[in-house]
Formats: sequence, C-alpha cells, structure tokens
Amino acid sequence: MQKFFNTAGPIKPELHYFIPSRNRMDWKELGDLIQDQKYFILHAPRQTGKTTALLELMAELNAGDTYSALYINIEGAQMARNDVEAGIATVCSVLVRLAGVYLKENRLNDWLQTQGRTLPPQDRLYGLLQHWSNINEKPIVLFIDEIDALIGDTLVSVLRQLRAGYNQRPMDFPQSVILCGVRDIKDYRIHRSTGDIITGGSAFNIKAKSLTMGNFTFEEAKDLLLQHTTATGQTFAPTIWDELWEDTQGQPWLVNALAYEMTHEDKQARDPKVHITLEKYFAARERLIQSRATHLDQLTDKLKEPRVHKVISALLSSEETELHMPHDDLIYLEDLGLITRKPLQISNRIYREVIPRELVVVTQETMLQNTQWYITNENRLDMTKLFTAFQQFFRENSEIWIERFEYKEAGPQLLLQAFLQRILNGGGRLHREYGLGRRRTDLLIEWPLEPASGFTGAAQRVVVELKILRTSLEATLAEALQQTGDYADKANAQECHIVLFNRDPRISWEEKIWHREEIYQVRTIQVWGC
Repeated sequence: MQKFFNTAGPIKPELHYFIPSRNRMDWKELGDLIQDQKYFILHAPRQTGKTTALLELMAELNAGDTYSALYINIEGAQMARNDVEAGIATVCSVLVRLAGVYLKENRLNDWLQTQGRTLPPQDRLYGLLQHWSNINEKPIVLFIDEIDALIGDTLVSVLRQLRAGYNQRPMDFPQSVILCGVRDIKDYRIHRSTGDIITGGSAFNIKAKSLTMGNFTFEEAKDLLLQHTTATGQTFAPTIWDELWEDTQGQPWLVNALAYEMTHEDKQARDPKVHITLEKYFAARERLIQSRATHLDQLTDKLKEPRVHKVISALLSSEETELHMPHDDLIYLEDLGLITRKPLQISNRIYREVIPRELVVVTQETMLQNTQWYITNENRLDMTKLFTAFQQFFRENSEIWIERFEYKEAGPQLLLQAFLQRILNGGGRLHREYGLGRRRTDLLIEWPLEPASGFTGAAQRVVVELKILRTSLEATLAEALQQTGDYADKANAQECHIVLFNRDPRISWEEKIWHREEIYQVRTIQVWGC
C-alpha cells in the first residue's frame, strides 16, 4: 500500500510517512521516569505528535514483560464540566473500555458495575485504579490524554483521586501516570462551581517533571518529505526546503499538510514522474491557507479568547512591547503553539498569514473591489490608483468597518490588508511582517507580469510600510523612510510606499488625507496619509 502524509489523528506506520517519536524525544528519560515510579506531565501544542508518542510508548512497554501500559483519551468528559458524577463516570467508562481494547483486560467492567456503583464519584476512579493494580500481575503505567480538556470540579476530582493513591504505588495503584495535554499543569487555573479558583499545581503537587514535545527540526521536516521520494521516486526542488522551514518552523501538522497538498491535492502531481517545483509549493501553500482546514480553524477560534486577544492584537498593531504583556498570557499562547518568545512573534509564517486573513475575511469578501480596475495595459498594478482609491475608501468606511473588528487596536492595518488581499486574490501575493516593538507592519506585494509564466517569470515587487502616527509627522516619516528603504533592499522591491494612519479624532479628514513623494538615498518613496 502506498503511504501518504498524515493530517488527521495519530500516525499509523503502515499508512503514513513519519518521524519516529523516539527520535523527537528523550526516550530514555521517559523510561527512567516510569521505572522510578514518577507521575509526570507531557505537554505540547495540538497536532504536534503527543498522542502518537504515547501510543508508540504504550506498544513498546506492552511488548516487554515488565509493565501493563494503557493509553486513554478522556476528552469526552469535557461535557460534564462541573458535574463530577457524570465526569468521573465517563473517565471510568473510557478506562474500562480501552483496557479491554489494548490489553484484553475484561475484568474491570464487573467491578465498575458492582462495587464501583456503590462508591461516590470522588472515590470511584481511585477505587477502580486500586482494584486493577491489585488484580494485575504487572505494575501499571497509565497515560491520560486530553487531561486539560476537563473543566472545573471534574478536573479537580480526577487530579485529587490520582494524588490520593500516589503513596500506594506500584502494588495498589499505578506505578506511573503521565498526564498529557496542551498546557503544563502548573498553568491550569481551574474555576470551580463554588466560585473559587485553584491552580493545577496545588491539586496535583506530586508532579515530578514536565516534558514537552517540540516541532520537527529542519532536517526532520526535510527527511519526512524525502521518505516520499524514496518510496515513489517523485522529487522536490531543493529551493522548497528553506521556504518550508520559514512557513512552518517544523510544526508537524503544517509540514504534513503542505506535503499532502503538493503530492495529492495537486492531481497532476499524483503522477510520481511530476517534479514538485517551487511554484507548485507556493500554490499548495495558498490552497492550504484558503482551505480553513480543521487545524487552522481551531487556531483562529482561539483568537476570540480574551487572553489571546490581548497578545495577538499587540503583535498585529506592532505598537506594544513585551513589557506590557502579562507573563501568564505569554506562557499560555506559547503552550497553544501560537507564539514563540525568543523573539516574541507569531510562531511561523503561515500562522502570521492566516491570523490577519481570518480576522478580516468577512470584510474582504464584502468589499466592492475588482482587480481589473487597477491593472495597466502592461499588466502591472497601478499602485497610485490603488492607494488613491484606498484613501477614499478609508475615509468613507473606516469608522464603521473598524468598529466591527474584534481586533480594533490593529483596525487600520487590518483594513488595508483586507483591501489589498481582495485585489490580489486576482493573481498576486501579499507577504506580511509584523511583531511587538517594530512600530510598523511591512507588506510585500508580488504581482506576476507574465500570467502564463506565473511567478516563475518576471514579477512586480512592491513594499508597503504601515505606521500609526504617534509623534510628529517629520519624526515618524524620517524613521519610516529608513525602515522602508531597508526592507525594500531586503525584498528586492522596485516600488516603495508608506501609509501613515492618523487616529486623532480631532483632526479633519481634509488634513489626514494627503500624498507626497520623498527621496531616500537612491529610492523614490510614495507617502500616503490616511
């Protein structure tokens, strides 16, 4: 059977190209912690490979003679929220069912239906694990996945019942328990039905260590794709590797999704004789971004959370500094995989593209703009006409449209990006660079001049820098000219534009809307007031 790149659920080695978990984690450390009877945490962003790693480890342990290892996913108990009876019933039911599936252990259900039913929910999971440990010939190793999906009193009850049996391990309670989720347990803030808030660390103070699972390295991401070359003979252009790394930073789902887009969703490329060019890579990247796949949809859904909003809005507006960001919020977003902290920025180029697009998708789709309005006879974008149109659009619509945005702090920047994206969807590309403390957003427009050749032929490259007018016009402009010139050199752009947004409500639109030309070194830079 021909293998393929996996974008849904755990890896199946017989079906999928994959990087073994033991290559991505300190496998010996995991074994030592289990041998030393430790209870510990494995946390990492979603779709990083945690579940695959736990299933691999379970299979390896069960292949030996020392332990009985069981993986359970208790996400289903999330719906119980603060209903401890319903939540613990779900957890116990999942454990009993999967013990039968993975270990052929069918004795636990009788206990759960008899003695277990007489125990209050606050003792039932404890009793089940104690009973299983008593009747099992080997020490038990228990992997509990999606632990942080649980809410409130149900989560507290699970943690405290695990803690209650800790001193009885390994004869009367599992030898080792691994809790797996997106966040480290010390960062849990558990809202109980009583109104009080407790931390995960206080409810589970027996944690020996917190382990995490990182992204692929550059070489691992490359190796994953080359497994396809080995299996089928299909080749990738060497220029793809650096782009793949910048776009994903090794995020496993993104690497697999891009590879799947290139080799399967492109129906022509299903023929292994077709060479995967850089142009095909860029097309796959754009399809993935526009697909709003489940992983990306979950990512953008997080943008509605207040803690996420606080950090991402600052990153998008490029105005704040890290000093103004609550440390707990930064850790939370890092655990979600949304940001990296050194330097503080959105995690990878695809996320940096998806987030602003998602925030203005409705705005973009409802704008009355047509690409052909701005195309010259030479098939170039008429940037003067385009920015003149935007100034009028901004004057007429900004107050109403920005008010609709959840991310009002970055409203002007997002509105211009929506305007440009609407036009460029007719065949161009928009690249974004932004981040805390930059005090600007840099955009790079690429427009193919030879439609038949696409981006393999000549292209119009335009740098656009967006700034909020905070100090005097001349001081802001002096800084912007240098920044724009430097970015144009880096991007090898032929045209440069600066857009200065004046958000002072006391200033009239007649004063805000203007256009002038500046010379910086050898470059002519167009400056637009909005």
